[in-house]
Amino acid sequence: MLPLADRLAFLALLGTCLALAWPGFRRIFATVRQGQPADRSDKLPTRFARALLEVAMQKPLASARPLVNIFHAFVFFGFSFYLLVNVVDVLEAFVPDWETIWQGPLADGFNLLADLFSVFVLVGMLFFLHRRFITKPKVLEFNSNVLLHPGVAAGGVRRDSLIVGGFILLHVGSRWVGSALQLAEAGGPDPWLPTACILLPLFTEMEPGLLEQTIRATWWLALGLILLFIPYFPRSKHIHLMVAPVNLALRRETPRGALDAVQDPAQPGCTTLAGLPWPQVLDAFACIMCTRCHEVCPAHESGTPLSPSALEINKRYHINAHATEVAAGGARQNMLEYAILPDAVWSCTACYACVQICPVGNEPMHDILELRRSLVFDGKTPDELGEVLRSLDEQGNSFGESNRRRSKWTRKLDIKDARKEAVDLLWFVGDFASFNQSCTATTRKVAEVLTAAGVDFGVIRKGERSAGNDVRRVGEEGLFESLAEQNIELLEKCEFDRIMTTDPHTYNALKNEYPALGGEYEVVHYSTLLVELIEAGAIQLEQPQAGNATFHDPCYLGRYNGIYDAPREVIERCGLALVEMPRNRENSFCCGAGGGQIWLNDHDDMTQRPSEMRIEEALSVGVSRFLVACPKDMTMYSDAAKTSGHEEEIAVEDIIDLVYSAMGIEGVAA
Repeated sequence: MLPLADRLAFLALLGTCLALAWPGFRRIFATVRQGQPADRSDKLPTRFARALLEVAMQKPLASARPLVNIFHAFVFFGFSFYLLVNVVDVLEAFVPDWETIWQGPLADGFNLLADLFSVFVLVGMLFFLHRRFITKPKVLEFNSNVLLHPGVAAGGVRRDSLIVGGFILLHVGSRWVGSALQLAEAGGPDPWLPTACILLPLFTEMEPGLLEQTIRATWWLALGLILLFIPYFPRSKHIHLMVAPVNLALRRETPRGALDAVQDPAQPGCTTLAGLPWPQVLDAFACIMCTRCHEVCPAHESGTPLSPSALEINKRYHINAHATEVAAGGARQNMLEYAILPDAVWSCTACYACVQICPVGNEPMHDILELRRSLVFDGKTPDELGEVLRSLDEQGNSFGESNRRRSKWTRKLDIKDARKEAVDLLWFVGDFASFNQSCTATTRKVAEVLTAAGVDFGVIRKGERSAGNDVRRVGEEGLFESLAEQNIELLEKCEFDRIMTTDPHTYNALKNEYPALGGEYEVVHYSTLLVELIEAGAIQLEQPQAGNATFHDPCYLGRYNGIYDAPREVIERCGLALVEMPRNRENSFCCGAGGGQIWLNDHDDMTQRPSEMRIEEALSVGVSRFLVACPKDMTMYSDAAKTSGHEEEIAVEDIIDLVYSAMGIEGVAA
């Protein structure tokens, strides 16, 4: 038990530190309240129970960086247990005869865990400090063209990491040394403190008086550091310890592929913190600055000025720099001035990788899409995008073609007009499958396979408009609604059971976006339909293929809509051995077409296209066939094979090519 003077000093310091910290916590709450309304209040007990379970299991970290995750688990579980350790240490200092109360199996087990976790935390923190300051992996750095808040550019993240790392080492280290000192005072080793016993020989010859004072000093160092850290905590990146579980619990539960509706049609989107939904303001405090998001970002990896990590970090540093002003309602500065460059806003592929990988549930992509909405409304779009949007508005497609030419690919094929007669399956073909020369041969093969399988299907020909998925992702809400309403109006006049599409972007819009506008349909991707037809015996694969191949998961089929197995089953049913690329399924690397990028010029700073990186990744696993299930992927990767100089080494094919060949269909000449 500590002397009375020490106990009074501890209580006074505790009160002072809590009083100093309170304004910081209050400012966080007030800042988050500046955001726009967003209802995340449903099923709160379930939400928080699930979030706490995920945190306890470290599930959000499981998808990448396995070595880092092991050491993070050391620190996380150790530091979590140290919450109890600190309570016990305070009780020991304040409760008379604590030694006689705190004994037996419970105390022995506690001591063993505290001893082992001390070493785990120390080893873990040394690993992270070595990684941050010695090895300095590239993934922790930002591209030189990324906008950084002055505080970040001046080394703020590294400074914060050093402060927190030093605090943890001193806090846990002093407590660990204190345990060894107490063993020396007690006169010998304790089997329940195995690692502290290693230090015991250092202190066995220490004078009793000095030993007592050193134990007292280590207690103060361990507990005093906790108190001194409290006022710094609200400004530290380690506020995520408190905010991250809340952020995970309150994340959106709507379908991934459905964007939030515009809050104010008179002024879509936003350019300020106060204009964001409040959960996206909370993201800034939840961010752990791990850069996992920009490690998987195709825009950042290709050299553009976009870093989703920098966006969240810049938000936090701006809030910290203007804390009182922002909390009082001054969150009105344009984010394009301190958080992200306009060029970076237009570099996003909306692939969802940054959101999917984030261990604390942050959504930087949604910030970018809100910024795009505002920029489009203000007429601040890249010139080439403006031309495409005009074509979509006037012609209903992104190719500048008369919509009368939409069904040109059907020449000499007997395909029903679903506007005029009932069909079981209405095929919503999409722009690229209809107009792009690298896709139309594939589109014809789909039609021939369906015909051979006896499927009753039809298309809506010139009545079809772009589904608008990417129109919405570039921020043109009004045009998206116009296209969707035209399609819904036509579909209401057609008689069908299901809609099929080969385009994952179209699939996503029809399945996830149209219901909010009154268009509710059963939508199926052709990969799923092919599996159904194969299993039903309607498709007979009598000429199986030989060899191996790899498959690229389209973002809007996989990450957005969870369809991973159907394309793979088609490939394997056709006889090919599937060889996975390192980045596959939910960790698939975007082709670079999404978010309207297929309509935009490459950024001047782009060092290599994402599609070219992906072709090289496929070659690294020793395959010569690169399979896709998306017309945009066919376009991007066919081009990438040429521009990267690998056209002779790898063939880009659609999964329908395999089925077509395995069925032995003799094609109809166009």
